Amino acid sequence: MDITTLNTTKKASIEITTFAGGCFWCTEAVFLALEGVIYVESGYLGGKTIHPTYNEICTGETGHAEAVQITFDANKISFSDLLNIFFATHDPTTLNRQGNDLGTQYRSEVFYHNENQKLVTEDYINLLNTSKTYSKPIVTKISLATHFYVAENYHQNYYNLNKSLGYCSYVITPKIEKLQQQFSSKLKK
Repeated sequence: MDITTLNTTKKASIEITTFAGGCFWCTEAVFLALEGVIYVESGYLGGKTIHPTYNEICTGETGHAEAVQITFDANKISFSDLLNIFFATHDPTTLNRQGNDLGTQYRSEVFYHNENQKLVTEDYINLLNTSKTYSKPIVTKISLATHFYVAENYHQNYYNLNKSLGYCSYVITPKIEKLQQQFSSKLKK
């Protein structure tokens, strides 16, 4: 999707952010359901390998995280709202792990695209830690977004196309149910 084309329609309200919260199938499913989210792509970010493949990522040796790049209309959903939902729908206190998914590719990380995203993320993590929202400290990294490599086509919109598969039923559906319960006002109609 061409961000320039989008911005001409909605004067400078279109933004991009990138989150890594474990398996990108889970994270993608959550953000696709939100009003104001225009586009979500699963991919890889934060490593050293150029044009990595899923098989390379799974080794944990490329340094990349499974991540989702989210294009959103800031007039309909704020970066702060997205950040709140991101932290509520994964465990930001486990290093390089989400559930049974283990390895650096499953780390929790916010890749900021501008200084405001960085500052808001730092403040939010500080708030979560000082309020002891979680019983353990947050380990989510905050990094400047670099080159985002779009994952293979079969990873895109994975949950919506494969809801009946075991992983989707047992791991992703509970996250979607939590999203529906806690953030019903933010969901697409």
